Amino acid sequence: MSAAATADNATAAKPKSKKLLFIILGVVLLALIGAGAALFLLKKNTAEDEEGYEDEPVAAQSQGRPSTPPVFLPLENMVVNLADAGGNRFVQLGITLQLQDAKTGDDMKVYMPSIRSAILMLISQRTSDDVLQIEGKNKLSKDIIGEISDIMGYEVDDEVEDEGKSTKRRRRAPPNPIQAVLFSSFIVQ
Repeated sequence: MSAAATADNATAAKPKSKKLLFIILGVVLLALIGAGAALFLLKKNTAEDEEGYEDEPVAAQSQGRPSTPPVFLPLENMVVNLADAGGNRFVQLGITLQLQDAKTGDDMKVYMPSIRSAILMLISQRTSDDVLQIEGKNKLSKDIIGEISDIMGYEVDDEVEDEGKSTKRRRRAPPNPIQAVLFSSFIVQ
């Protein structure tokens, strides 16, 4: 009887192991299908995101970036008395000009004494309250660009005040080669 009992156990074990094998294969197959679907969706979303990001900088580069990198012209540090009551306050600042090209920098070096004098006169008319505020610094930067443009003979947009509103008149002027005024140091005492 022992041989018959072992034969029954062997036949009973085979169907259970086949059933277990099919269950394991089904779970593995479902896991692979799920992983493949997730990978497909992630790649598709990543490709769409990359395409969207790539298009924007290319468009910005073609419109906003010039063909040559800007040139930076540092000016000597300046110490200027401010227009505060009592004359006790002064500002020490370092200015670097961002220019369109090296030729503009070379042209400006010829006019540098006039440019420094105009900048000193502009700053000496400000009070410490004016230059400590971000709006005052932005206005000072625009005024410096305007003064340098005037000295160099570059045309700038006219700004007209109509009943408290500031508007710009557009003229057909070439782009100003003075791109920005950068403050490398700004100390008010």
